[in-house]
Amino acid sequence: MSKVLFKSAWGSDESTKASFAFLHANAFAEEGHEVQIFILGEAVNLMRTSVSNAVHPVGWPPLKDTLEKTIDFKIPIHV
Repeated sequence: MSKVLFKSAWGSDESTKASFAFLHANAFAEEGHEVQIFILGEAVNLMRTSVSNAVHPVGWPPLKDTLEKTIDFKIPIHV
């Protein structure tokens, strides 16, 4: 098991890129790795419910659903 930190500064204007840190962290956590997410810049706005509900990445589930899994995995999100 490894420790992994995912960093992102992508905001809602780049919905697919903005979702990657959360999608990747969830995938790694699912495989038993210890993960954390560090967001900065525009990505901080993704923590607002109204923003996360509006982000729909291309080819991936809505960010709202992804964040629910991130919370279920108890992945720390550092803002």
